[in-house]
Amino acid sequence: MEIKVDELLRAAWLAFILPVRVASLPSRFSFFHGTLLGFAKRGKTLRSSSQKFTVPQRFFLHFYVLGVVWTTSLLVLTWFYAYKMVPFGPDSPHFSTVASHLTGGSLVFSMHKSHVTSVEHGYRVWRSVFLLIFMEIQVLRRLYETMYVFDYSPSARMHIVGYFTGMFYYTAAPLSLCSICAPEVFSFAIHQVAEFIVKGRYKMLIRPISEIDWSVYVQPFTQLEWGWIHQWRCHAILKEQNDKSGIPYGDWFRFVSSPHYLAEIVIYGGLLFASGGSDLTIWLLFGFVVANLTFAAAETHKWYIENFATYPSERRVILPFVY
Repeated sequence: MEIKVDELLRAAWLAFILPVRVASLPSRFSFFHGTLLGFAKRGKTLRSSSQKFTVPQRFFLHFYVLGVVWTTSLLVLTWFYAYKMVPFGPDSPHFSTVASHLTGGSLVFSMHKSHVTSVEHGYRVWRSVFLLIFMEIQVLRRLYETMYVFDYSPSARMHIVGYFTGMFYYTAAPLSLCSICAPEVFSFAIHQVAEFIVKGRYKMLIRPISEIDWSVYVQPFTQLEWGWIHQWRCHAILKEQNDKSGIPYGDWFRFVSSPHYLAEIVIYGGLLFASGGSDLTIWLLFGFVVANLTFAAAETHKWYIENFATYPSERRVILPFVY
């Protein structure tokens, strides 16, 4: 029985979402809540007496290094596959003609012929490219912030389970954005390597890379500036607050205790919107982001209230005016 990538990813996202949702239920699940909370705590919410099985919080850097390397690899492979197998533009030849020319009748890609003749499938492949571009910007920005904006205390720790969850997330999230075409992209990449070895690189190119009209492919690209800008501002405010050990003020901190988490939800909501909302895998990715960050934001809000008697009562946890 063939196991599909998207089915595995959906099962994985559900496996992460359900425990978080159960832990958020009323007090009869308090033991489960406490266990999950122990895994999720980090930084200021992690007490010094609870540092078994922890790693330095600066290991957050590993998430974004992995995210950049993996997302870049997927982006390059998917973009190259889209360019060669499903040309996109007003003067592009028919998909089936291009596929026949490129595969040379190879049995390796016979399974793709029914796909590449579909205009709808072609748009899905290119949509995966654009979603990966969004993700690339996101992980590059987070890598930069981790290296040059945040200054993690040497004593700041996070649980090892949270560490491995982050490593899983930055592997599965980019793959979820292109899961609809990932198997054929990987098959294509393997075939290209084999063809490179046999024929050499010059015979593999349709035309010189300098002749590609890149504007055709980047034209639909739009930036998710709103979420990115606010997350950047909130991270800068948090850094200043950490230096002063006080209550953060400014930007979305006027409304919620964890505006950087709210901005993250906005960013992934933008990815969901850009995907067209037709892929269940991306819906579950978004569901994981919402569930995970809402859980973490609730604990952060609780910590602020417990540690600051003058903490603004009008602030909500993560959703302005609501929660």
